[in-house]
Amino acid sequence: MDSDAPDLVCQLDNVQGMVDALTAVRWKRHQDAVIELSEHGIVLIVEDSNCLQAKVYLQRELFVRYEYGAQGRPRFGLSLGLFVDCLNTFSVPGHSSAIEIRYPGPDMQLLLKSVDSLDSGIYAEMRTRIPETISWDYNFEPAGSTPLTFTVKTAALKEAIDDLEWPGASIQITLQPAPPSVTFRGDGHGDLQIDFTYYANPDLLIAFHCDRHVSHRYKYKFLRATTSNIPGSVVRDNRGSKLTIGRGGLLKVQHLVSVARTSTAHPHIDSAGYQQPSRIAYIEFFVKPEEEDTADD
Repeated sequence: MDSDAPDLVCQLDNVQGMVDALTAVRWKRHQDAVIELSEHGIVLIVEDSNCLQAKVYLQRELFVRYEYGAQGRPRFGLSLGLFVDCLNTFSVPGHSSAIEIRYPGPDMQLLLKSVDSLDSGIYAEMRTRIPETISWDYNFEPAGSTPLTFTVKTAALKEAIDDLEWPGASIQITLQPAPPSVTFRGDGHGDLQIDFTYYANPDLLIAFHCDRHVSHRYKYKFLRATTSNIPGSVVRDNRGSKLTIGRGGLLKVQHLVSVARTSTAHPHIDSAGYQQPSRIAYIEFFVKPEEEDTADD
C-alpha cells in the first residue's frame, strides 16, 4: 500500500439518510463522538455519564464506493453536532445529494466534498482529535435462555416516553408473560402508566418474547435520549423499534433508518418498491438500569 494513501475513500449517494441516522443519537447540543473505520463500514459512538451509549452502524453496503486501505481499525474523535451541521450543508431538500468522504487529510482532517453537482461544488474539512477511550464496555449478554425482547412501533414508543416526562425521575419498564404485556410507569408529582398488551395491541406491539416477570428502572433523561431525535422519516416509514433487556437489566434499543435514495428508480429498490436491507443504517442505544436485577424468576 502507498504510505500516503488515505485510510478510507467512500461515496454515499444520499447524504440526508446519513444526517437522519446521526441526528438520532444527537440528544444534546455539545457531544463528542468517536468514529471507527474498518473494512466492514463506519461506526460512530457517543456516550453520556457512563450510563448511556449509542452506536450508528453505516455498513459498507450503504456506500456506492468504499475503498479501505488502513491497517487495523483507525479511530478518531470529533464534534457530533459540527459533523451533522457540516453534512447538512451538502443536503438539498428533495434531492439525493451525493458526497465523498476521505480520511485522513494532510493534517488528519476528515475531508468531505460534493460529487454530483454540475453547477458548483462544496468542500469541507473537519479537524479531528485523538479520542479518549470509551469509558465502558456495554458487553451486552442475554438475561437468560429465552430473550427478553419486544418490538413496538417507533412512533408509539416515542409518544409513550414523551408522555411519561418527569425530568429527574425514572421510568420502570416491566415485562410479564401472562398476559403478555409491557408496562412503562413513571413516578413524579403523581404516577402515569402506559401498557402495551401483545394481543390487544398487535398494531403497536409487533413482537414479544418473555418467559418470566422482569422489571427495571431507568433514568428518564437517558431513556428519552433513545427516541428524542428519531427522524421524521422513521416515523413516516412506520418502522418498529426493538427493545431487549440483557443481563443485569442493561437495556438495548435498536432503530432502523433508511439511507436509500428518494427515487424509486434506484437500483437498490426493486419494482415493487421494497428496499434491500443493505440500504438501512442500524442504530443501537445501551442504557444502564438504576437498580440491580429485580427479576422474579
